[in-house]
Order: sequence, then structure tokens, then C-alpha cells
Amino acid sequence: MSVVTKVFNLYSYKRLKVLDETRMDPWRFQREWFDKILKSGSNTSFGKEHNFGSLSDISGFQKVAPLLDYDKIEPYIDRVRSGEDYVLWDSKIKWFAKSSGTSSSKSKFIPITNESISSCHYDGMQNMLATYMSRNPESRLFDGMALTLGGSAKEDEAGKGGTQCGDLSAILLKNSPAIAELRRTPPKHIALIGDFEEKVKEICKIANDVDVTSISGVPSWNLILLNSILEYTGKSNILELWPNLELFMHGGINFEPYRSEYKRIIPSDSMNYLENYNASEGYFAFQDDPGDRSMLLMVNGGVFYEFIPLDKLSEALDGNFNEFDTVESVKTGVNYAMVITTNGGLWRYLIGDSVSFTSLRPHKLIITGRTQLFINAFGEELMIGNAERALSAACDAGDCSVENFTVAPLFMKEGGKGSHQWLIEFSKAPANLEKFADLLDLEICRQNSDYEAKRTKNSTMVRLSVVNLKSGTFYKWQKEKGKLGGQNKIPRLSSRRDIAEDLIRINSEE
Repeated sequence: MSVVTKVFNLYSYKRLKVLDETRMDPWRFQREWFDKILKSGSNTSFGKEHNFGSLSDISGFQKVAPLLDYDKIEPYIDRVRSGEDYVLWDSKIKWFAKSSGTSSSKSKFIPITNESISSCHYDGMQNMLATYMSRNPESRLFDGMALTLGGSAKEDEAGKGGTQCGDLSAILLKNSPAIAELRRTPPKHIALIGDFEEKVKEICKIANDVDVTSISGVPSWNLILLNSILEYTGKSNILELWPNLELFMHGGINFEPYRSEYKRIIPSDSMNYLENYNASEGYFAFQDDPGDRSMLLMVNGGVFYEFIPLDKLSEALDGNFNEFDTVESVKTGVNYAMVITTNGGLWRYLIGDSVSFTSLRPHKLIITGRTQLFINAFGEELMIGNAERALSAACDAGDCSVENFTVAPLFMKEGGKGSHQWLIEFSKAPANLEKFADLLDLEICRQNSDYEAKRTKNSTMVRLSVVNLKSGTFYKWQKEKGKLGGQNKIPRLSSRRDIAEDLIRINSEE
């Protein structure tokens, strides 16, 4: 065991003890964080506007503080970016995590405070690492380097308060302690390169010079990086280059469509894959048991949670439903919209994710989808979770694997019936595309009863179709849209055809 590992394990002893306490009594920690966050919020413009200073309990808070999506909180954020202090938090906000998302604006600018960096984002990552090391006492994780692809951050050109904006990963890198850099690669000057393709080229140049033991980040972008490294070095798999690689901590998108491709380029039965629920808005959960795909909710990390049954979300937004659950009252098996109040200055914020609890004490959950990411062009209500599970099952049955995909409706024309069009970039294409489409259609019927009803006897929908896109088509689309690297994601489901038409156009070009 290396000196670094011994020091980390000693440092983690108390952390793991507290983490065990959160598993048994999550409500105690949630109540403590509610009080802390509300106290700080009382000193802000938002808090004074909603009379936080007179509140003493959660029910009162729920009555006076409105539910906010990004469109509703954006005017407050704009005030901070314009140089006004203490609008959403009682310390100055210097950083904004820029991301695309389900809002009317092109980009979202999520406030990042010093408090949220330390007690939420960093704390969550350290909890995950401490848990991994405690479960793997023979690990040599800290004998090598941690590869983080990173994004970029720059001065907020639209702001007037000297703030900076960019990918969350870049903000965390810029604020990371110097000691962390001793076990991280690539160096900051490469990790923070704004041009994604240039960043990948520079990482390829140093790949032979480092011993990487762990990787973290979004599966899609890391897959591009790893394949680029293989091409540059001439290696047939990653273990020929980094034989001590043992862990990939992934998040941002569902890993299942990428699992087979990772197993192909990292052919090791001892390789560990752990999911974490880390967003611009906060670090919420991580997979603490590799045998259980659900994730442990972080109840002691600067976030107070509320949960709305997904079928009541529209009523809640209209003000006609106010029976919000907390960790004290949630139930397993219910699909919830997650609402967060954070020490990052977000108040009763609808993050846009839907989750379902698999166990209580410990509170463990899975991400079931996005509250707005679905297709309902024909009453089929296809959610992202249904789509991803069906695709994974169809790939298993069809002996193929997927690099990227998106789905759009094909609307009814001239008395015809509607359908879904799947645009897929395969890393290993099926032997017969039409048979694969049959498999995928059947799997979606198994996953979604509304879709099945519309497909029964072709009542209102006919079988889906699959477009086999050329390799690199999604990459070209993201480059065309200025969305390479960072936390940019492919929109998986859309009720419009603009993305699909762009991809078809790019695919047809020489």
C-alpha cells in the first residue's frame, strides 16, 4: 500500500463513519442542511422577497417559496451576472456552470458558490472515492493518475460582475487544491483547452508517459478520447497502454448503450464501472455497491431535496398540488420529479430529472429520465428510460452495439399513420437492420404500455424505422452546433424533427 493510499484511508475514516450515519438517519442531516441553507438565504434579495427570515419550518418554506424552473430563476441569475451581489446567496458568486438544457434559453447559467464547490461537488466525489477504497482494500488507485477530460471556462462576456462561466468540470479543475494535481492528468494547461479536438490531440501526445489507474467523466466523450488514443498509439486496447487501469466513474448520460464498447477496448474482468449523479446543480448520488445499479442519495452535501410524484407535476406547477415529499416520506417504486434547494443559490429548483427510490435507509435511487425528455407525438408517452432499456435489450439480442442515437417522430401524412424514426450510429452494426428494427420495436412495447397500445394492430402507429448513420455523424453535428466536449449531450428524444433532419443531411454528405 502506497503512502498516498494510507494517508487517504486515514483521512477517510471519519467520512465513512458519517456516511454510514446518513444511511440510517437521512432525515436528521436533511433537516440540518435545510436550517443552514435557509439561514443564508434570509440574507439575500430572494429570501427577503419571500420572507425567509420569519420561517421556522419546512411547510412554511414550501408555502412561500415558489417552484422554479430555469426560466423562472433566470431573471435572478441575470442580476448576479450583471454585478449585483447577494441576490440568491449571501456570499459573492464568481462562477457559473454553463450548460444546455430544457429551457427557453439557448444555455443555462447555473450559479456555483464557494460553499457548493467544497461541501457539495468535492465532498460528493470524495465520498465516492472513500467508499470505493473501503470496498477494495487492495486497490492501487492512488499509485497512478486519474484521467479527467475536463471542459473549458472563460470570462462571462455577457456579465458585468467579473464572473466566469464554462463547463462544471473546468470550474472544479480551476478551483482544485494543488495536491490533487499530483495525481491527475492531463495537466491543467491541456485539460482546460477550449477546442475539444485540440485537447484530444494534446492528451494523445502524453498518453504513453502516464500510468492511468482511473477515468472519470461522460461516457460518450471519454469513448472518443480513448479511441483517439488507441489510433494515435497503435495499441489494440487500452490495457496495453495502461495495464493498471481499474476504475471508470461515469455520469451525465446512461452508460448501458456504451458498456459493450468499453468492454471491447478495456478487456478486463477486474475493471470497475461506477455511476455518479453529478450535475452542474450539485452532486446528488453515487453507486456505492457495484452489484447494485442504484445510487446512494447524498443527504449531507449542501442540498435539501423535495420530490413530486411525476403524475402530479403539472398540477404542482399550476399551484394545485402541494403534497411534496421529502426523504422522510418518499416511497419506493414511485417516479418522482426532483426539486432541490442548495447552498449554490438554487431555491426549490426543478432540476428536470425524474428518479425512483429502490430502497429506504439507505435511500438509494435510479434516474428514470427527464421530466421533459419524452416523445408524445401520438399519445405513446415514450420516456428516455423506456427507450434506453429497449435499445440495450435489442442490442444484446441482435449482437450489436451503439455509439450514439436519437429518436424523432415521423408524422402522419395523407391518411397514413405515425411512427418513430431512430437515427443510430453503431459501433458494431447488426447483421440485418430490418430484423434489428423488429427487435427494438418489440422491446419498446415490452417497456411502455402506451406505445404497445398504439402499436397493437397498427392502430395509430406503425413499426419504427432505423437509419444507420455513418461513423462520426453525431460528432459532425455537435461540431456544427459548437457543442464539442464538456457536458454537452446528444438529445435522445425529441418531439420535433430538426435534429433528425440535420443528421440525415450530414449523413448524406460526402
